[in-house]
Amino acid sequence: FEAYGCPWVTPALWAKLTDETGINKELTDLGRDPPSSCSAGPIGDDLRTGSSYGRESKAKNANRDNQFHWQATIMGPGDSPYSGGVFFLAIHFPTDYPFKPPKVNFTTRIYHPNINSNGSICLDILRDQWSPALTISKVLLSICSMLTDPNPDDPLVPEIAHVYKTDRSRYEATAREWTRKYAI
Repeated sequence: FEAYGCPWVTPALWAKLTDETGINKELTDLGRDPPSSCSAGPIGDDLRTGSSYGRESKAKNANRDNQFHWQATIMGPGDSPYSGGVFFLAIHFPTDYPFKPPKVNFTTRIYHPNINSNGSICLDILRDQWSPALTISKVLLSICSMLTDPNPDDPLVPEIAHVYKTDRSRYEATAREWTRKYAI
């Protein structure tokens, strides 16, 4: 792969980068070895494989290069104020995935300094620290970790970060309340 100017590309990564089935492989891997307390997969018939590909609607054919759309589920970590909650996320794969990160956002409301009211997530691997070698499984595990250990020094919601830093018990009580209200 050095001949192509990509000495860092392994054969496995090359297959992921050059074949639409790379997303299919991620789906298969998620089914075989799912991360604990997380799941993800395509919404409806949006993953274009096998016979379903030939039956796409004209609208889908017209937008063949659109992003793939998945839904993910994260169970609130037991050692967090989100324990017992079921959180849904939307995942949108850009057409240049895996060179660009997927867009991931919460569709379930959550009280967290790194997640805003639109569900946007402030997580370095979804921004400047993205690598084509990362997978949706690793992204979901990173989000689970962020639920247990917020990063108030890089907040998306400074007000919640301030509460987290100055009144942890109030932060945890509010997060538990929101979890009961929106995720149970």
